[in-house]
Amino acid sequence: MRPVFIPISVQKYNKSSSVLKSEIRSINENFRKLFSDTPDISIVIPAYNEEENILKTLYSLSNTKSRYSIEVIVVNNNSKDKTEELINACGVICVNETKQGITNARNAGLAAAKGKYIINADADTIYPESWIDNMIDPLHNNNKIALTYGRFSFIPEETPRILYFFYEYLSDFNRHINRLFKEEALNVYGFNSACRREQCLNVDGFVHPTGTNEDGWLAMKLRKAGFGKLHWVTKSESIVWTGDRRIIVDGGIYKSTYDRFIKYFNFKHIKKS
Repeated sequence: MRPVFIPISVQKYNKSSSVLKSEIRSINENFRKLFSDTPDISIVIPAYNEEENILKTLYSLSNTKSRYSIEVIVVNNNSKDKTEELINACGVICVNETKQGITNARNAGLAAAKGKYIINADADTIYPESWIDNMIDPLHNNNKIALTYGRFSFIPEETPRILYFFYEYLSDFNRHINRLFKEEALNVYGFNSACRREQCLNVDGFVHPTGTNEDGWLAMKLRKAGFGKLHWVTKSESIVWTGDRRIIVDGGIYKSTYDRFIKYFNFKHIKKS
């Protein structure tokens, strides 16, 4: 069951940067309890001008409940605002990548990571406390799984939340179609996926051809290399909450819904790699 409204546990973090600055000390202290010099997991977060959002993400991750040790790497990709200052204040690892672009940022984080597992996150997303373990457990328990990807919901800026509630069910249906008839890698998003670091390096990380996306292309490369299948984490308690700016940039929820319907009635199958 998907949530109709934004849970109270998420609303706790969904506040302005000016308000959340008062939590920086506790964020720092929480991370010190979770961090290790030899982490099991590296959480990699690209960030470009995320002064308003980065504290939401780091605050939520600092309250993680996990049996794994972690490190958090935020890749500052030429931010012009106070993103880098806030990253350092929270006590997480800051990597400065001067080559602009999400692919360069994700590869810089991958190169700096020490963990056996990589979790890909974003700087405008709120993560529930069980998210890390639910994403990593399938990889830890099954060597035939190469990558996990999860579910997400939108935090609206202007669009009524109830519209996103129905839109998200439509998106889940689309993911089932992709898994059964098209290409499951289309379901993989960089802000909610996990894989093994060594295997990622083996396939040249997030490098991808022009006209494709770095996250889905990595998933296909891992599968094609024989590292295993993709695994969809569907537990409701692991739904992550992200801003809806991607939808707005693409023309809004109505256009996105229309585009999905067009895809459903397009019976040309995408050949799997």
